[in-house]
Amino acid sequence: QVQFVESGGGLVQPGGSLRLSCQASGFSSNYYAIAWLRQAPGKEREGVSCIKPNSHGGSAYYPDSVKGRFTISRDSAKNTVYLQMNNLEPEDTATYYCAAGDALFRLCVMDIGPVRDYRYWGQGTQVTVSS
Repeated sequence: QVQFVESGGGLVQPGGSLRLSCQASGFSSNYYAIAWLRQAPGKEREGVSCIKPNSHGGSAYYPDSVKGRFTISRDSAKNTVYLQMNNLEPEDTATYYCAAGDALFRLCVMDIGPVRDYRYWGQGTQVTVSS
């Protein structure tokens, strides 16, 4: 059974940090492009990071809104991808989702790529940044 389970969300004060985890089971995420996306109430879904498989260079992408504050990484042995979020701002409040896709010529190239090409999705984890 394919599963993609996020964890690590919570309530944090502005300027604080959180590390989100996304653990895959039933498939090897090492061969997939992995993206983190977020959606706040009343707002469109936004891609905040993605990472290519190590076999395709392992490069990462960040939009300007999170560049320098968020870092995506993967632990191949644990079949897990992380999103380290530092210097969090109230505007980062959202439900965060991880997603995996294998259309590597389209995904995580200049941006996270077409959302429809991400095949596996987690259930989401809530991040709230508030004092």
